[in-house]
Amino acid sequence: MDDRAKMILQAIVNSYVELCEPVGSKYLVEKYNLNLSSATVRNVMSWLEEEGYLEKPHTSAGRVPSDKGYRAYVNNLPYLPPISVKKQAEFRDYLDKQIDEASDLIIRAADYLAEQTAFVSIALSPDYSSAQLQQLKILMIEPGSALVVLVISAGIVHDRLIRVPDLLDRDQLNRIGNAVETAVKGKALNDITLLMVTTAAEDTDLPEALINQVAYETYTSIKQMDNLDVYIDGSHRLLGQPEFQDIDRAQRFFHAINKPQIVAGYMSDIQKEEADLQADKKQEESADSASLDNKSEAETTKQKRDAYMLRIGQEIALQGLEDMSFISTVYRISDEISGQLAVIGPKRMRYGEIISQVKFINKTLSEASEELERER
Repeated sequence: MDDRAKMILQAIVNSYVELCEPVGSKYLVEKYNLNLSSATVRNVMSWLEEEGYLEKPHTSAGRVPSDKGYRAYVNNLPYLPPISVKKQAEFRDYLDKQIDEASDLIIRAADYLAEQTAFVSIALSPDYSSAQLQQLKILMIEPGSALVVLVISAGIVHDRLIRVPDLLDRDQLNRIGNAVETAVKGKALNDITLLMVTTAAEDTDLPEALINQVAYETYTSIKQMDNLDVYIDGSHRLLGQPEFQDIDRAQRFFHAINKPQIVAGYMSDIQKEEADLQADKKQEESADSASLDNKSEAETTKQKRDAYMLRIGQEIALQGLEDMSFISTVYRISDEISGQLAVIGPKRMRYGEIISQVKFINKTLSEASEELERER
C-alpha cells in the first residue's frame, strides 16, 4: 500500500469512527482538504475495496473499513496520543484511595478504564500458578476451626478458614502443618498435588481420621490461590453505541460476555500465544548477543508494560465477539506474577486513544501493585 492509499484509508477510518456512516470521496476531499480530485480518491477507494481494506454496504455509495482495513490502520498509526498530566494524576489519585489489597487495585483500574473509554473493561486477577510457596502455617483458632496461612514468592499472603476434626489438638495440627510445609516449600503452586499434601500429612503418624480432612482443606486452600477471578464492568455503556441498535448483534455480544470464565480462558490463550511469539522473536534476536547484553532489566520491564494485544473482528476466536475489537495487556506484580486487563468495544473505535489508555493504566497499575506488595 502506497502513502496515498494509507492516507485515504486513515481518513476513512477516522471519519467512520466519528460518523458511523459510510464515507464517500466527496466528503473526504472537503473534510480533509485533500489536494486530490474526487475521481482520484474514488479510484484509490476502489483499489482499497478490491484489496479487502474497505467494504461497500448495499444501501450506500460510501465505504466502511473492513477488519483488514482496521488492522492496516492500527499497524500504521503514526503515534499514540499521550495521556494528559491531569488525567495521569487523576488516575493515580483514584488508585490511592482506600486500597488494601491488590484485588482492590485491579477492580478500580477496570472501573476507571470502562469510564474513560465508554466501553467494556475486563480484569483478570493475578495468576499465581507459577509462584513458589514460601511458607505454610496451619493455626488453631478453636477446637474444630483453623486458619491456613500461605505466603508466596512475591510476599503475598493468603489465608483461609477451614474446618478440622474436633479431636485434633494444637500440637497435632502444628505437626501436620510443619510436615506439609516441608513437602511443598519452594514448589510452584501448579506443581503441588493432593497426593503430595496427603503423603506429607501421613508422615506425622497421626490417625488417618484426623489428617484426611486437614490435608484436603489445606490442598484446597493452596489451589484457591490458583483460581482466576474475572471482573467485568461497563457492559451497559455499549447500549448507547449505534452498532447495538442491531438487536441480534447486541444479543450475541451479551450472551458471550455473560460467560466470564470462557472470556477469561480466551484471554489466557491469547496471552500464551503472544508469549510464544515473543519467545520466538527473542530466539531470533539471540544471534545479536551484544544487542541483548545492552538491554537493561529496566528496559525489559518497560517493554513488557508497553506491550498490548489487539484482536479485530474475525481475529477474535470467541463466538459473539466477531463484530468487536479486543485490546488486552498484561499487568505485572512481579516477574512471575501477572494478570490481564482488557477493553472490548465496537470495531469503530478511536484506536490510538484507547491503546494509550490501556498502556498507561497497565503501567500505573503494575507500579501500584508492586508498591503495595513491598509495603506488606
